[in-house]
Amino acid sequence: MPLSLPELKARVQSQKTLIPSLYGDIDFSLTPERFTDDPAVESMLPGRFARKYRAGVLADRERVERARAYTMLGDIVADSYAALMPQYGFRRLIAMLTEACDHGVDKVADAPPELVAFIREMERVPDWLDMELVNEGARNGRIYMASMVPFAIRGAFIATFMNKYSGLPMALTGTLTDESSVQRVKETASFFTTATLPGALQRYGAGFKAAAMVRLMHSMVRFNILKRSKKWDVKVYGIPVPQVDQMPAGTMVAFITAFKAVRARREFTRAERAAVELCRYQSYLLGLPEDLLPSSPRGIFDAMLTYAATLRDGYDDDTNGALVRSTMGAYLPPDDSLPNKVFDTFERGFAKVFFTHTFQVKPKKARQMGVKPDPRDYLLFAASNLFILPQVTAHQIAARIPVLDGIADRLLISRINDLLVGYGHAEYTTDPDKYREAARA
Repeated sequence: MPLSLPELKARVQSQKTLIPSLYGDIDFSLTPERFTDDPAVESMLPGRFARKYRAGVLADRERVERARAYTMLGDIVADSYAALMPQYGFRRLIAMLTEACDHGVDKVADAPPELVAFIREMERVPDWLDMELVNEGARNGRIYMASMVPFAIRGAFIATFMNKYSGLPMALTGTLTDESSVQRVKETASFFTTATLPGALQRYGAGFKAAAMVRLMHSMVRFNILKRSKKWDVKVYGIPVPQVDQMPAGTMVAFITAFKAVRARREFTRAERAAVELCRYQSYLLGLPEDLLPSSPRGIFDAMLTYAATLRDGYDDDTNGALVRSTMGAYLPPDDSLPNKVFDTFERGFAKVFFTHTFQVKPKKARQMGVKPDPRDYLLFAASNLFILPQVTAHQIAARIPVLDGIADRLLISRINDLLVGYGHAEYTTDPDKYREAARA
């Protein structure tokens, strides 16, 4: 069951005593500038949604106070482990976590209690989860991961750079170069693509391990920013990478699915429920609490509305603009072959249109970010869909035909494995020296 509001507030405050080396100096009673419940202050909720829904969101004080609390909540078990960096060093922490994921935490010599707690929490399958639906969602998800996601991943990634309050941690990790942007985009694609492979999210699956590494990376970011960066101001930005900031990326598919259902005033179909359940389990493994992972169309829609309606709008070109430019300027294909160069051209146009329309980006903000689509981008988007949609339709039909479904699924798995080779080995690490460099800059 989700925590009550008093329990949630107590959990936020507990970070100070549970991890004093990281959070001991932070006043968790403050409300950072990034959070707003003032109707006169513009939020990240797009214009027509703000006009229609924001007053209702702000009038629900329970929702507002929960959103305020989540703004200051990190990942207690992963943060506790990351806080051991001064004692063990970040490479040793990564090595122990890797061994625990591959062979079991009991096989790690002298495993610290924080590592044991981290792994044990991930091993627990929540009782609100339907694993049959998760597996079904992964099977259906392979269709899109093999065909559409390679075109959409850049557009989805830059959605995390729309706000200066939530985007600053990425800038402080030294990801303002094309090379670093390529790595982060491919790591993101690698995680969500891997999660759709058969058994990937099981205890010793590749997706389980990737989720653990992502959680540790985020916690290392929190530690390094709070301890090494002079640019971070808790009174302005709150906790670096709070759990609530991971909700938009982790539940993106669930939100798009829920939005369609809400707009049509209907419940989820079986296939939609499966897609949502996969998102929920992926996000749970990444550390998101049940309260941020509702299962109904309206619940998912309201959770995202509340997040956007209470996140103050803000755009800083030195931070957000630099992140967008480095990401849009990055060459993602693995080599310079002619087919990959052609793909790169179409993918960039697709990314701009996908980003602005999927995330309801205001034209002014799109121009500000330098990603407002022009007629050529729309043409590339349309041409890309002529390539993508027939593949999706063919696999959806094949999935309903006995014998053929197995053949088609094996083809998808093979295609996904090829994509993962192209994405390369995901590091899921963060270099502490980058924070010192960012602070000096």
